[in-house]
Amino acid sequence: MKATAMAHPIQGLVKYHGMRDDIERQPYHDSISVCTAPSHTKTTVEFSMDYDEDTYVVDGEELEGHAFDRVERVVDKARDMSDAAHTVYPVRLESENSFPSNVGLGSSSSGFAAAAMALSEAAELDASHAEISTIARVGSASAARSVTGGFSHLRAGLNDRDCRSHRIPTDLKDDLKIIVALVPSYKDTDDAHAEAEKSHMFGDRRAYVQDQLVEMRDALHDDDLERVGHIAEQDSLSLAATTMTGPDGWVYWQPPTLAVFNKVRELRENGYEGDDDVDSVPVWFSTDTGASVYVNTTADHAERVKEAVSETGVRTTIWEVGGPARLLDEDEALF
Repeated sequence: MKATAMAHPIQGLVKYHGMRDDIERQPYHDSISVCTAPSHTKTTVEFSMDYDEDTYVVDGEELEGHAFDRVERVVDKARDMSDAAHTVYPVRLESENSFPSNVGLGSSSSGFAAAAMALSEAAELDASHAEISTIARVGSASAARSVTGGFSHLRAGLNDRDCRSHRIPTDLKDDLKIIVALVPSYKDTDDAHAEAEKSHMFGDRRAYVQDQLVEMRDALHDDDLERVGHIAEQDSLSLAATTMTGPDGWVYWQPPTLAVFNKVRELRENGYEGDDDVDSVPVWFSTDTGASVYVNTTADHAERVKEAVSETGVRTTIWEVGGPARLLDEDEALF
């Protein structure tokens, strides 16, 4: 049985670091994100007696070691949930990203979400997006939110009934535009989880984030993009402070990252250079784990903000809000 699916990566709006359970990937607290499009991962899976063993290929590279084990956990969870006889056969999984991976743009979220969606179809699961999010979660907790798409909330919990993702209703989809400032500096999110837990600020972070979650949900329900952008910006600084104060003092921002931060603040405080008619621009920065920056703004300002951010020397593209993971037609399979 073969199936192909696509999912969009996420920008964390209220983020998490630290795992209560490293195997089930259950975070210590809730998190909220927005999916970003047209960036996506496409994944094809097939269970077949013709294969000798489980094989996983991402962007043309066959996985082994820790990367293999993470995908295997997702496959095994889908197998455990399925009654289909053919899931006992080996599986082949191939995945391709439309955007750079391991640079802070959420490739693990879309990767495991697309895998979970394709696996649920190939394993003949009659599952909702919320249920499929629990399969994706064991690969990456952020992938649970990629499954449900749009603006989504992953609840913390110690079981699959509680620790799953749900959409947050809001009308901000068309108004929010995201200028991605690519700063290609490799990072490992698992390292960041471990660092954050050992920081002297981790306890304060866990207390602080509860108010952030309440404020973010309220801002989304009110379709208040200014509040959403401000909370995401503040949360990015809080998360980075926690990671950077771990035992290894891990700093993942680079000089271009800070240049983008400064440009965003200049735009917000002074408007566009040489344009006296605009004295303030609705724009906010946000980062996940990595050096790349999301610059959140409105549809009306997206092109001019992109131009201004590009002046810092970084590569920029305009993304928008992406939908949930979805199945693709047979003719779009990767093999």
